[in-house]
Amino acid sequence: MNEVKHDIKVRNMVIEDLPDVIVIENESFRTPWKKRDFLHDLLKNSFSHYLVIEVEGRVVGYCGVWIVLEAAQITNIAVSPKYRGLQLGKKLFNEVLNTVEEHGASELSLEVRESNQVAQNMYQQFGLEVVGKREKYYQDDGEDALVMWVKL
Repeated sequence: MNEVKHDIKVRNMVIEDLPDVIVIENESFRTPWKKRDFLHDLLKNSFSHYLVIEVEGRVVGYCGVWIVLEAAQITNIAVSPKYRGLQLGKKLFNEVLNTVEEHGASELSLEVRESNQVAQNMYQQFGLEVVGKREKYYQDDGEDALVMWVKL
């Protein structure tokens, strides 16, 4: 099965989504964000925007982005392991790009693990290119991050 044919919806994240988001975050990352990090971004960071993707009313992924003037920076993006490979990450990322453009940003960047070829391939489909490397970026294992960027 390459695509989900169910009820799929992308919408703004609300605080009530955090229990599901935290589960996905913990399943997806070796050094996951804490609930307080998401709360800060949702409640106190005016540059922060978060979207979730739902399948049949259940949150199965999310993406955060900070938008400052013309520059947007993806903070985190993840899809539940049970829902990967169904093109949901692409749908979510496309909606995030729409949000970024609606807020007047003209460029987007992100960091991705050098070993995460699946994510790099997806980002490249949206026009992002590797423009640099942050050595020993990830605290858990010292892996390098590739910096990817696109002019919108």
